[in-house]
Amino acid sequence: MAGNQYVTIGRLEVAAPLEAFIRTEVAPGTGIEPEEFWGGFEAILADLEPRARELLGARADLQTQIDRWHLKRRGLPHDPDEYEAFLGSIGYLAPAPEAVRVTTAGVDPEIATVAGPQLVVPVDNARYALNAANARWGSLYDALYGTDVIPEDDGATRDGPYNPVRGDRVIAHARELLDRHVPLASGSHADAVAYRVANGSLAVELAGGSNAGLAAGAEVAGYTGEPGDPDSVLLRRNGLGIEILIDRDHPVGAVDRAGVADICLEAALTTIMDLEDSVATVDAGDKVLAYRNWLGLMRGDLSATFAKGGREVTRTLRADSPYLDPGGNPMTLRRRSVMLVRNIGPHIETDIVRLDGAPTIETMLDAAVTAWCAVADLAGGGPHRNSASGSIYVVKPKMHGPDEAALAGELFGRVEDLLGLARNTLKMGIMDEERRTSLNLAACIAAASERVMFINTGFLDRTGDDIRTAMEAGPMIPKAEIKSATWLRTYEDANVDVGLAAGLVGRGQIGKGMWTRPDDMAAMLAEKSAHPLAGASTAWVPSPTAATLHALHYLEVDVAARQRALAERTPARALDMLQFATLPLGRELTPAELASELENNAQGILGYVSRWVGQGVGCSKVPDINDTALMEDRATLRISSQHIANWLHHGLLSAEQVHATMERMAAVVDAQNAGDPDYWPMSPDLAGSIPYQAALSLVMDGLNQPNGYTEFILIEQRRRMKAALLTPA
Repeated sequence: MAGNQYVTIGRLEVAAPLEAFIRTEVAPGTGIEPEEFWGGFEAILADLEPRARELLGARADLQTQIDRWHLKRRGLPHDPDEYEAFLGSIGYLAPAPEAVRVTTAGVDPEIATVAGPQLVVPVDNARYALNAANARWGSLYDALYGTDVIPEDDGATRDGPYNPVRGDRVIAHARELLDRHVPLASGSHADAVAYRVANGSLAVELAGGSNAGLAAGAEVAGYTGEPGDPDSVLLRRNGLGIEILIDRDHPVGAVDRAGVADICLEAALTTIMDLEDSVATVDAGDKVLAYRNWLGLMRGDLSATFAKGGREVTRTLRADSPYLDPGGNPMTLRRRSVMLVRNIGPHIETDIVRLDGAPTIETMLDAAVTAWCAVADLAGGGPHRNSASGSIYVVKPKMHGPDEAALAGELFGRVEDLLGLARNTLKMGIMDEERRTSLNLAACIAAASERVMFINTGFLDRTGDDIRTAMEAGPMIPKAEIKSATWLRTYEDANVDVGLAAGLVGRGQIGKGMWTRPDDMAAMLAEKSAHPLAGASTAWVPSPTAATLHALHYLEVDVAARQRALAERTPARALDMLQFATLPLGRELTPAELASELENNAQGILGYVSRWVGQGVGCSKVPDINDTALMEDRATLRISSQHIANWLHHGLLSAEQVHATMERMAAVVDAQNAGDPDYWPMSPDLAGSIPYQAALSLVMDGLNQPNGYTEFILIEQRRRMKAALLTPA
């Protein structure tokens, strides 16, 4: 962190921007003095860092032993029983615990009992973070009108000002959705001319003069205005809200027979504010910006001002709404997601804080600082509350096995002691995204059974780890085919089976991964219902609009009933995850297949890395080689870089072929970003382009990246880029 100054506090050297942030913004009003905090944090580092480094060393040692095992058997048929015995003998497979029961208490219902979508957003971008936090409710009309869910044929185009042809289709489709999810006992919502609340029930007047109530399975939960002429009506199904907004003076409501101006769905029940895969925080300035935004969210006073539509807009957290229950009694309708924070993985060092002059494990800093920021929420003095139950939700990524989960639990306990918090205030989300965690998931949960409130499959990172772990087993099948590999299907099922068996239902979430095509909402609606049907109580979506549409799946699927049914099935055989996604003996890929796969991977790598390193953008909507927009983060980068490294290692590709393809794809990526004034073109000077050289290193040096992680190269090269931008030409 050349050029930055440090403040010495005991054995610690703290980067000046972080020290000032803690002293002037975090500490005031908490009853904890900065010197007390840093002294306690020094003790945590002194006690826990040696163990953390031992565990990182164990990762490397296990990988070395696995590589040697495969090399000794190169060319021989795979023996799964022998492989399983070997993994057990080296400690890669931990002994299965006899019984695992999650006992986590004090979890908010949005996490513990109600199923719904989850957003993941870079917390270093205040505008995006606020958009996500406010995405608890989303306009169904807007989500349908602005996406490909409604076809654009026969004049129903999205371009230009409001198109009444498209608007009519949106309204008709929304009424069909009401009929599907909150049907009337007779008739259709399309025939409604008035909505009323009478005697604690919904009464819908239909064209022709008849009245109908709700069919079984839906319920009226509240209203605003007068019961006989409400401004809004709140319905519920499967725990999620559906809000019918009535305003006959609104341009839409004025032409609607029932005066309905919009229908809003309860959507992003929870949001992960991310300090990991979707951010590019490489120094104290970057990190303090992210911490400051998290603090503002926990205090409830974060704001962002930006230009939109030719005017200046300021965004803040949305306030809760006063409502009346069906009996006319006052109630409050929550308008914000419950926020979790994802700390960085345990494998990253930082020099933002140094102990005895040496870098420290960054996740320990994240745990202490993000928890202290969240004390503002627990104190309850701000305009909004995040956790009504008084918990702090921390998602832990990139852990390898139960020993690392146990250390994370101990770290949380030490942070609680430091901040004067009750034991188990810090709840833990376990990202099941590394192979050794997947194979030992029950033991990982057992290691933190009083804290676990979340397990989530991250198939992208999980695939990257599988490629690197089995690197010496042989060349991998094409990337698209891995999605149907036996190990991946088993992984998704086993995660749910273990979570159900451990009693996570009613105490936490069982989650599934991201929809990566943010513009393909029709396809998402067709496909992503598979996640609640698989027993997941939440799944990741890339935008507030996607959250609104994904909420339809949770209205359709009773996840609690589905989980009860799945609990009776024969659990997936976890050891089927030990199968490899390698090319079968005798299968040879054609030169065209190899070239196509290489081009696709290279273009995706360059498209993402050029923004990460060149602009500090940690999560991007990157056009692929066919100009289809894909959500890219370090997980997708991990897969693509390791896949090329695997084929290069096994001779399917040559170094010359990789270099030539990367050079050609750099020009393609430059052209795709030609309209971005902040973009730094690579192709004019490939040798001098820091982003290009970073992307090339991820591929050519992929075998030497621990577990296939991309962070080490990205962070180093982003720092170089920032230094270059500050150096006069």
